Amino acid sequence: MKLQTIVPLHSEKERIDYASTLFLIGSCFVENIGKKFQYYQFQTLQNPLGILFHPEAIENFIVRSVEQKKYKATDVFNFNERWHCFDAHSDLSDPSKDKLLANLNGALHNTRNQLENATHVIITLGTAWVYRNIESQKRVANCHKVPQKKFTKELLSKEEIEESLNQIIANIRKVNENASVIFTISPVRHLKDGFVENQRSKAKLISAVGKIMQVTSNNRNLHYFPAFEIMLDELRDYRFYVEDMVHPNNLAIDYIWEKFKNVWVAEKAESVMKAVEEIQKGLSHRPFNEDSDQHQLFLKSLNEKISALNKEFPFMKFKP
Repeated sequence: MKLQTIVPLHSEKERIDYASTLFLIGSCFVENIGKKFQYYQFQTLQNPLGILFHPEAIENFIVRSVEQKKYKATDVFNFNERWHCFDAHSDLSDPSKDKLLANLNGALHNTRNQLENATHVIITLGTAWVYRNIESQKRVANCHKVPQKKFTKELLSKEEIEESLNQIIANIRKVNENASVIFTISPVRHLKDGFVENQRSKAKLISAVGKIMQVTSNNRNLHYFPAFEIMLDELRDYRFYVEDMVHPNNLAIDYIWEKFKNVWVAEKAESVMKAVEEIQKGLSHRPFNEDSDQHQLFLKSLNEKISALNKEFPFMKFKP
């Protein structure tokens, strides 16, 4: 008896291993996958400007990074005793204007470097709803709790999304012709936009991604991973959500991660992942007696395991 419908998947050829370099950008879901890669000590750079929800925000950042168009004082503003940038998430906001600008421009520099060397670029689209700043007439990545009357709300057309995605791909290809670009749609529902409005938004994103993968002349190494479909079809039960009934819980995240891993992570990486996980669990262990001989032997063994991995993979950084 079948009690679940399964989204069909197949393993990709250009799979991820510990020689791979990853760049991840986009909505909340890319954060969940990114944390898994970080936990297992892969070489990653994730959301340097914080979470970016819509395609134009991602396009703007990728283009600025590739062109190295630095942020200036005119690109930031002060509100509620903090400095903000409409291109970035509020996680980057800071009481110091200079520090914010330094972080913004550092993100541009790091992103350009990562894109040049990336074997895989993972992009998660969250919504097609955008906010336009009335004063500047520019669409923003984040409103930073500036009063709503300062913005108008718009739904991107499928054609506008397609243009953004094509610009993202074209700019990645300017600095890296060979990276595998993996699109996903975030399964997180944006119910503040409205139930019907959220469905319209997701439908436009899915349709636009499908179109560019079919017709773009640069579709080599373009891929789609059905995270949205897995969440809504295979995990169609509220027991897979946190209390807000919108975001996937840890069980759902782990389930989708396993699906992603089976498609995209090379089998030869699994033994290293197991060794890394053993160390991570060891580092999180809290002894009853830190001074005991048994615990000192445990620490010695753990440090030996870290040293052995670091000899082969010097980029790994374990934190107690």
